[in-house]
Amino acid sequence: MGGVKIGPDATELRAMLQADQASAALGMVLERDEPGLAVVSMTVREDMTNGFAITHGGLVFTLADTAFAVACNEDDRVTVAQGADVSFLKSTGVGDVLTATAQRRVLRGRNGVYDITVTDQVGDVVAEVRGRAFVTGR
Repeated sequence: MGGVKIGPDATELRAMLQADQASAALGMVLERDEPGLAVVSMTVREDMTNGFAITHGGLVFTLADTAFAVACNEDDRVTVAQGADVSFLKSTGVGDVLTATAQRRVLRGRNGVYDITVTDQVGDVVAEVRGRAFVTGR
């Protein structure tokens, strides 16, 4: 299986995404990629729901985490997550299109803070994530 599908606004596919089997398996599409900003979407399938027939929270977070990874890996320096906090605000289900928008808030030295908002197809906020990033020496 290849990497994440690239949407119409993406100008380049990062090597990181080419090798990202998890995001590709979930059908994620990179819609927008700019320094410090990324938009990634995913359509909820039946196999993405939990025992209550709603989207599994771990998969909502995975979508947010993928957008976070794209937003913070904007140059040749490898950047990894130090941690993240998530608030789940609305349930979604099969057929819903979720979009995660990740935006850098601050980058000081080797540490960054990013806010990621996950919305559904009508624009309702599904989840809010605050991610903390660390720029490695690689």
